[in-house]
Amino acid sequence: MPSSLEPRPLFDALRSGAPLPNLAPDAVEQARTLAKDPAAAPSASVEALPPALAEAILEGAVLAGSTALPEALSRSNVKALAKSAKKALYRLRSKGIAVAEAPRPAAEPARTPEPEALSALVTTITTDGRRALVLGRSLREGIESVQAVLSDELGVMQLSLTEVKRGSYRQRIKDSKGLAVELSREEGAALLAEAAALNLRSRTPFPKDLDTALRHHGVQPATSEPTLPPPEPDDVRGVLEGHTLHQTVEISEWLPPEPELRKVTQKVEEVVHSPLSLSEAQREEQLLQAMRSLARAFFTPEVRKRYGLRLWRMADFFERSGRASAAQVARAEARRLFHGPVEPFSRFAEFLFEKALLLIGPRATAPGTPQQASRPAAPEPAAPSERRSPGGLIIP
Repeated sequence: MPSSLEPRPLFDALRSGAPLPNLAPDAVEQARTLAKDPAAAPSASVEALPPALAEAILEGAVLAGSTALPEALSRSNVKALAKSAKKALYRLRSKGIAVAEAPRPAAEPARTPEPEALSALVTTITTDGRRALVLGRSLREGIESVQAVLSDELGVMQLSLTEVKRGSYRQRIKDSKGLAVELSREEGAALLAEAAALNLRSRTPFPKDLDTALRHHGVQPATSEPTLPPPEPDDVRGVLEGHTLHQTVEISEWLPPEPELRKVTQKVEEVVHSPLSLSEAQREEQLLQAMRSLARAFFTPEVRKRYGLRLWRMADFFERSGRASAAQVARAEARRLFHGPVEPFSRFAEFLFEKALLLIGPRATAPGTPQQASRPAAPEPAAPSERRSPGGLIIP
């Protein structure tokens, strides 16, 4: 920059009225007005001047010992002018003039890490309506794991609350494929809340830590009873195929409750020891009709709703384990059991009792008949083997 355009000589020229032929007359006139009191010059007006004239006014503010204009221009979007203003502030500070500290950029708020999305686990449903639930919540150093046994009649029967390592929890989820299906944490918490509501309705005491588990997962016992969608037109076809559900690994283990099994045994004994002379075919037909009558008597409206909900949950289990066909049949049976109509009667319900008959079927042959010698001894229903949830809880 020529010496005549250096900030100090140029500021003096503006103050003295000396001619400045190398600069635009309008800009020079505006700069002369600002040079009369550079300490009060608006920063926006200074920014609008050509660079040389702007720096001359800035120099005038430094000579006047004023910090206002340099401080304002230090934040200017005109980079060269902002740089000069910062140098001007340094010169003022060196002269012992108090200069405000430049505002530091606001620190970025500390980012709270997103909580780890934890899957929950739920096992299949047993013959008496029980299943195990594993539910996790992220802690600073690990996972708070809830392991519970849920009953669809009584609610939460058992519950443990333990802290485990993240790796252990993830490995449990991985190792449980086939034994249980994954749910979201929210779905698992909803199941826990639904079961806790059953505790209240059935007057079953809460197990230890259930209140804590509900609070930690942000849920409360459900205030309304679960329900199902109404039947659909095609559900009749599913009802007629309901017996096929007993071919699945999970439902194949379902049997009527113990009092009903005693009725099955009693019916078998009545037919076997009937004074009537019956052929084998007639005896089998009588037994079959007796089982269907027992099924109709057992499946009261209350029991129909219970098994309807049970099959609806099994449909979800089948769906999540990749068995869409079984899920479709289970949903059809579930809707009809829960809401009706009764006819055609549920083949799922009938086969529950027919299956019980198969367990003691050899007893149907009267003593002394030729068939008895060729048939094996009647097998007693095997005691259920101990089953455990993925978390190690025993499922009755």
